[in-house]
Amino acid sequence: MADATVEAALTRVAREESGRVLALLARRFGDVDLADESVQDALVEAARVWPVQGVPANPPGWLLTVAKHKAIDRLRRAASAQRRTMAAARDMAVEDVAFEDGAGGDEMIDDEQPMADDRLRLVLLCCHPALDRDAQVALTLRMVGGLTTPEIASAFLVPEATLAQRIVRAKRKIRDAGIPLSIPTDLDGRVDAVLAVLYLIFNEGYLTRSDRDVVVRVDLVDEAVRLTASLAELLPDHAEVDGLLALEMFHRSRLSTRTDALGDLVLLEQQDRTRWDLESIGRANAVLHRAMRRMQPGPYQLQAIIAGHHANARTAGDTDWSAIAGLYRQLVAVTPSPVVRLNHAVAVAMADGPHAGLAMLDDLEARGGLDGLERYHLLHATRAELLLRAGRPDDAKRAFALARATAVAPAEQRHLDRRLAALD
Repeated sequence: MADATVEAALTRVAREESGRVLALLARRFGDVDLADESVQDALVEAARVWPVQGVPANPPGWLLTVAKHKAIDRLRRAASAQRRTMAAARDMAVEDVAFEDGAGGDEMIDDEQPMADDRLRLVLLCCHPALDRDAQVALTLRMVGGLTTPEIASAFLVPEATLAQRIVRAKRKIRDAGIPLSIPTDLDGRVDAVLAVLYLIFNEGYLTRSDRDVVVRVDLVDEAVRLTASLAELLPDHAEVDGLLALEMFHRSRLSTRTDALGDLVLLEQQDRTRWDLESIGRANAVLHRAMRRMQPGPYQLQAIIAGHHANARTAGDTDWSAIAGLYRQLVAVTPSPVVRLNHAVAVAMADGPHAGLAMLDDLEARGGLDGLERYHLLHATRAELLLRAGRPDDAKRAFALARATAVAPAEQRHLDRRLAALD
C-alpha cells in the first residue's frame, strides 16, 4: 500500500506540477532545456528518495527546490555556462540551504498570475510554428503534460531513441533560433496551433491508429482533456478553448461504449447509452454554455454543439439530425474542408434519407468538394452505408471493399471485414 501511495504521488506531481515548475525555472534561468533536464533530474531523485523517506508534505515545493539545485549544479559543472552561472549567483546565495541525499525543502509555489503567464508561455513555446507537428506533440506531452520520454514513445509506438532525438532536436531548434519564451501579440493565431495539437493527441487516443490490439488509448484521451482544461484556466476568456474542452468531454463521456467485449468498434447508433457518463455530459454542457455566452463562435464550439446533440439524446431515435445538418452547414462555411463536407452529407442523409445523402456526395465529387479523400476510407464506407440503405447491395459491396483497402486503423479494418462478410 505504501509503494502504491508513493507511486500515485510521483505520478501526480509529474503530471500536475512538473510543467508549472519547468515554466518557473525557464523564466528564472532563461533556458528551457536546462529547466526541462533539471525537472527530469528532480523527478528521478524523487523516485529514489520518496520510497525511503516518504512523500514530503509539500511535493510541488520539494520538486521546485530540488529542480533548482539540479539546475544550479548543471550550471556549475558546465564551463561553457560560466556567464549563466554568474547570473544565477543570487539564487545560489539565497538558496544554499541544507540539502542532503535529495531531501529538498518545502518552497512554496506562489505568485499565481506570473506563474499562469509562465505556464502559458511554455504551452505556446511547445507549439511554436517553427516546430513541426510531431515535435509540437512530443514537447507538449513532455514539458507541459509531464509524461516521460518512454511513455510518449509507447503512446505513439515510436522507438524511444527516435522520440528522444525528436525532443532533443526540437529543444536545439528553440535554442539556436532564439525562440523566446514569450506571449506573442497575435495570441489567437498561436492558440489555434495549441488547440490543433491537443485535439490531435485526443484523437489518437480516441481511435488509435498505431496499435493493432487497442482501439482506444484512455490515457491519451484523459491527458488531452487535462491539458485542455489547464489551458482553459490559463485563458478563461477564450471561447474556442472551452469549445474544444466541451467537445472532448462529450466524446469522453461515451468512451466505454465504443468497443464491445471483443474489443471491436461499436457504431454510435448501436452504443448502450445507459452506460454513457451523464455527469461528464453535464459538465460538458456547462463548459459549452460558458463558451457560447461569449458570443465568439468558432469551429470547435460548432463541433461541440454537434457532439452535444448526440450526447444528450437518450436514444438514437431522439437525435435531431436536421439540427445537426444545419450545424454542419455552418461548419462548412467556417472550415470548408473535405472531411467536414463529408460529415455534412452524412447528416443530410440521416435527416432526409440515403438518396439525399448520395446526391450530395455525387454533387460534391463533381465540384471537387471532396478532393484529397480518394484514400480516405470513411468516404468509401459512408457511400457504402448509404448505398446499402438505398437498396443497392452490389454497389455497396464494391464501396465497402474500397473502404477496406484504404483503412489504416486495425479496428476499422476489422469493422469493414464484418460488413463485407455480412453482405456475402
